[in-house]
Amino acid sequence: MQGGTRRRSAGHVAKFHAPEIVLGPGAFGEVPLATSGLGMRRPLVVSDRGLEGTPWYAQLMSGLADAGLHAAAFLDVSPNPRAGEVTAAFLAYNSHDADGLVALGGGSVIDAAKGVAVLASNGGHILEYEGIDRAHRPLPPLVAVPTTAGSGADVSQFCIINDAQRRTKVTIIGRSLVPDLSVSDPELLTTVPAEVTAQVGMDVLTHCVEAYVSLAHGRMTDSLALESIRGVWTHLERLVDDPLDKVAAEEMSLASLRAGMAFTNAILGATHAMSHPVGGHCDAPHGAINAVLLPHVIRYNAEVCADGFVDLAGAIGLSTDGNARMVADRLADAVGGLGARVGMPESLKPLGVRAEDLDRLTTHALADSCMTTNPRRPQAAGIRDLYVEAL
Repeated sequence: MQGGTRRRSAGHVAKFHAPEIVLGPGAFGEVPLATSGLGMRRPLVVSDRGLEGTPWYAQLMSGLADAGLHAAAFLDVSPNPRAGEVTAAFLAYNSHDADGLVALGGGSVIDAAKGVAVLASNGGHILEYEGIDRAHRPLPPLVAVPTTAGSGADVSQFCIINDAQRRTKVTIIGRSLVPDLSVSDPELLTTVPAEVTAQVGMDVLTHCVEAYVSLAHGRMTDSLALESIRGVWTHLERLVDDPLDKVAAEEMSLASLRAGMAFTNAILGATHAMSHPVGGHCDAPHGAINAVLLPHVIRYNAEVCADGFVDLAGAIGLSTDGNARMVADRLADAVGGLGARVGMPESLKPLGVRAEDLDRLTTHALADSCMTTNPRRPQAAGIRDLYVEAL
């Protein structure tokens, strides 16, 4: 196919938001000075029990102490963080008389820290902030140190919290949720299990695709998404196969950053809107759910934006011969193939989804904020059909 670039009006105006970023091998050592530079003297470190056993946690706590900071820690964060965990972390924040936060972990840890920041300045219960721009008061400073190459939470305005009572995930969006500083050090990826690397890598891929075809996309987000998807396509399998591959780790770290900046400004789409309820209902890994859903959503959205998928296919070296719908199908097949090669499930069944869950999942998906920027206007029947296809 010739071309494939989407037209834009000459008068298009876009706003782009990003935190300060420190990146590259050795960047982790900058965290204590950066924390102090943001005015913190009594930071609360939010992390998890898995990271407690890595060198990174001990190095962070000793570094903060050496910088003259009195840090406390909250470590009881689960994958798919629960609202109750955010409340417990907030209580720890208050008990320590903390004046800011350092999040060391993957997207779950960083989202939990964002939840604490919201409560620290706005009060209430974290689930009250579901939706867009519900937290009106300025948040305390937050340094995000991602230990995985995937979620993009360290540069995003998203906070995803599990509502255990309703068995769904709540999406909280707001510019104030973008951390003050992201410290992205590829050396931290060396302790990540291969399965997690694969899951979060497929999340990066999903961010690229959804940001590129989002209704809110722009030239800045497009360029970031295209560059990121090239990095994922070239380096994810390498990093899954060898976590000590320094080149692959650095490239995936960059890909995660680029995709995070793309989707926080362009927002996302139906894949994430459908994934969040599944993660809340089944407590399944977010990246694995995305890996299953994304090929189906590509084909669904190709009805209205196939040319965008042509651009993405070309970026990863796929043939763009034929009409745009054919190329979109080719991209969907290739995404499914990559997921299979890095060990993702082929359907939602192994993740715990049952046929009797689909009506409930559809209702929650349609209410998710990410659905508002999906390029194809969703209808309940169409979203349910996608779940059926993926089951």
